[in-house]
Amino acid sequence: MQLQSLQQKGGVSVAVFEKGATTGGTANMGMGLFAVENRHQRFRQMGPSRDEAFKVFMEFIHWRVDARLVRVYIDRSGDTIHWLENMGVEFLEPMAYFPGGWPTWYIVKPGGSPGCAANMCKAMTYKAKSLGVSFHFKTPAKRLIRKGNRIIGFIAETPEGEELLVRAGTVIIATGGFGDNPDWIKKYTGYEHEKDLITFRVSGLKGDGIRMAWEVGALSTPMNMQLIYIVPGEVHPKLAEAFRQPHLLVNLRGERFVNEGIIFNSTFIGNAISQQPKRIAFMIFDEKIKEHMKNVGLDFIHVPFPYFKVEDFDDSFFDSLKRCKETLFVANSISELAQKAGIDEKGLARQVEEYNEFCSCGFDPVFNKNHRYLRPIKNLLFMARSLCPHLTRAWEV
Repeated sequence: MQLQSLQQKGGVSVAVFEKGATTGGTANMGMGLFAVENRHQRFRQMGPSRDEAFKVFMEFIHWRVDARLVRVYIDRSGDTIHWLENMGVEFLEPMAYFPGGWPTWYIVKPGGSPGCAANMCKAMTYKAKSLGVSFHFKTPAKRLIRKGNRIIGFIAETPEGEELLVRAGTVIIATGGFGDNPDWIKKYTGYEHEKDLITFRVSGLKGDGIRMAWEVGALSTPMNMQLIYIVPGEVHPKLAEAFRQPHLLVNLRGERFVNEGIIFNSTFIGNAISQQPKRIAFMIFDEKIKEHMKNVGLDFIHVPFPYFKVEDFDDSFFDSLKRCKETLFVANSISELAQKAGIDEKGLARQVEEYNEFCSCGFDPVFNKNHRYLRPIKNLLFMARSLCPHLTRAWEV
């Protein structure tokens, strides 16, 4: 066993032991981060305040997490933007994640697509190296070393497979996600990977940080997830956005279960889908609605994929259909559509009839859907199946 000491007389010696080949982990897949009350928002006279953000956050998750940690995170978020800018990180103007939301999302330049936050990770890594921080890649920590009530180091594994004993005055665990661990997902969340839940599944995210903390006596609390929704399979990005619109949404019984207008809030719609039979849903629209999306445009522009129209809908749909036969469907009748997708035929027929009546009168007395999104389902039908809840992150609270 090799030995490495991080103690340094008269100063601080810092080293990073990274499981992967680069820094950043899952953050490299992101676009930006949350912040409130920094100079950008104050200059533009934008909300929310830290107090408002804290209230909304805690009410949103029904006070099910550590409120003190949330408060510290929100209070320091504004200065975090300034700290990153001092390292050379540039951001787009703050924006909202969905219509009606506050402009608290700071996308890293150059923005416009997932993965741009990798530039932020590179800037922090460069700054750390300039301050003397050493990096050990492909050298994951395996277990912590406890002496009394203190953690005095840890055991890591070198790229050659040898154990490395690292002694340290302070150990910071900077990992915890387990999106690449189907067994943990099922055990701690009740979802089954690739069946009723799809994750980013970033390689190596096995829950190492949580496991190591538990092994030395850290307390366990319930796991929580933020759910969004997705059309699974190799679906063209623009086509996926066509199925991220406020069209008719039903479950396996053929019944509506939500105001489709809330589809702009991915967490709300993900929660609603997760309560349906087999945790799947079906989005349906017809030829006329398709033409509207091709020629007029989409109702909802999703920031990570900012498409305004789907001009190549037909080519994208039928090309994707070759690879996604259990996800995408096209039919000439409600009966044919139900049979192809495995939806209750009578239930779907009743629901479409009722929904079309709502569209005719311009009022939805069941879920109060905005009348501008009430478009009847009549002609050639298109549908996406298995809008499964999609795990964006799981964490120990």
